[in-house]
Amino acid sequence: MPSAGVVPDIGWQDAPYPAVLADGDGTVRALNRAAHDLFPGAAIGTALASGCSPWLADAHGQPRPVAGPIGERSFEAHPVEHDTGAVTWWLVDDTDARVAREALTIERERTALLSEVSTALLTSLNPERCMQVTARLAADHLADAALVIAPGGRSDHPVAHCVRGGSAVHSRVEFDPDDVPGLGEALQGFPPVPSRWIDPASAPSWLLPDGFGEVGSIVVTPLPGHGIPAGALVLLRRTEQRVFTDDEEVFARLFAARAGNAMSAARMFAQQTSITETLMRDLLPPTLDHVAGVEFAGRYRASQAAERIGGDFYDVHRVEQGGAAGESLAVLGDVCGKGLEAAVLTGKVRTALQALLPMSDDHQQVLALLNNALLSSHHTRFVTLVLASVSRAGADVRLRLTSGGHLPPLVVRANGDVEEVDTAGTLVGALPEVHATTAEVVLGPGETCLLYTDGITEAVGGPLGGEMFGEDRLRRVLGTCGGMPAEAVVEHVQMLASQWVGPNSHDDMAVLAITAPRGQHLTAVGGQSRGRYTA
Repeated sequence: MPSAGVVPDIGWQDAPYPAVLADGDGTVRALNRAAHDLFPGAAIGTALASGCSPWLADAHGQPRPVAGPIGERSFEAHPVEHDTGAVTWWLVDDTDARVAREALTIERERTALLSEVSTALLTSLNPERCMQVTARLAADHLADAALVIAPGGRSDHPVAHCVRGGSAVHSRVEFDPDDVPGLGEALQGFPPVPSRWIDPASAPSWLLPDGFGEVGSIVVTPLPGHGIPAGALVLLRRTEQRVFTDDEEVFARLFAARAGNAMSAARMFAQQTSITETLMRDLLPPTLDHVAGVEFAGRYRASQAAERIGGDFYDVHRVEQGGAAGESLAVLGDVCGKGLEAAVLTGKVRTALQALLPMSDDHQQVLALLNNALLSSHHTRFVTLVLASVSRAGADVRLRLTSGGHLPPLVVRANGDVEEVDTAGTLVGALPEVHATTAEVVLGPGETCLLYTDGITEAVGGPLGGEMFGEDRLRRVLGTCGGMPAEAVVEHVQMLASQWVGPNSHDDMAVLAITAPRGQHLTAVGGQSRGRYTA
């Protein structure tokens, strides 16, 4: 019975919510029917702690809303204090609301984790770095340890592993994927094997981090990529931790999808970068030096600051004749257009010219064969170029120069006089036949023959920003280069042309200098390096 002065309301017994009336000392004085059903062991005169719940008794001394478990359910308890010091506790089942709140919290945490994964992985296009970030995030949020395994060779694979709270480590590990159930399939992109099918006791030693202890649960899931698998994610939990639930495995696959896409993008970028660098090496202008006792130097500037290649090119080939050094063949040209498309055709022209080296002594034949090759290709572009056969003759350098529709070369004498070489011809790759004239030039010590493209003379800029650099200005610049080494000549011309252009747009620029060294070349050096010269 309720204590004196505390009378439950009419209908109290039939209230839908459990209600317990207890004295100030925690002795139960009344329970309604719902409370009897909830606390079958409770009775009037018993203590709250023994008949009801300890957490309810703990709150009775200082009544306040509390919550706690009763059996497999969760309840909120709300106190109503009476003047006598007694308290009526009304209990509300909040199990469904608590589960919903916990689920919402988990979803928010998972959404935040997926966002963190995307942000962290998109900041790097390095495949190794992406693997390490994935392993670290997986270990910190999904498991006690994680391994990210990428497709590898026949016997070893790139692996990034991390223990919760530690740093990810990348290495290559030799193992058989079939040692772990589902790993071989995951690396091929097949659906994951449920963790309950994997016996933790069968985990091979290479899978376990040092000092990890006994494994209690394993998840293996593929890392999907762009068309091809990006690898596999392995999650490990110790025996003292609960096993992975179905819901956690589903989320692990969502995590793996984000990570796999980022890793795949990084790998594709790395492959494209490698391919680009490989192709670029054949398209970039070569580094020039002395060849057969003659100085060669070149400079190139693409039309766009962000580009390294374009439609202008130059090459110097050492030609062997009967096992002995013959005339070197220097080439400078300009393919119609600019950018990558022009650079691709430039590469083909350079390759074709290299194939024609055995007949390089006949400039007319070289131009005719190159013209036929360009006309028979699917390209509609043409090229202008200058062929220069170069040889030493004592202290002098002899040149045979043939222009295929290109600007005539300029010769800088030792006294600063500038002469135009009398050679001209038709464009290569534009007409069924090409016609060109060949001129011979002799360079004395310290004299230079300069080949250049129209990107130099047609560079627009200057003090007012709208004037072309022009051939006359180029001649005046060269007039100050008498007696200068080839490197100094091209550096001077390129620097002044670039200063003239300033920030304005411009065409590709290329210059090639052929210089007779000042002094007698020591034949013992062989002409293959900078060598030494006598006065």
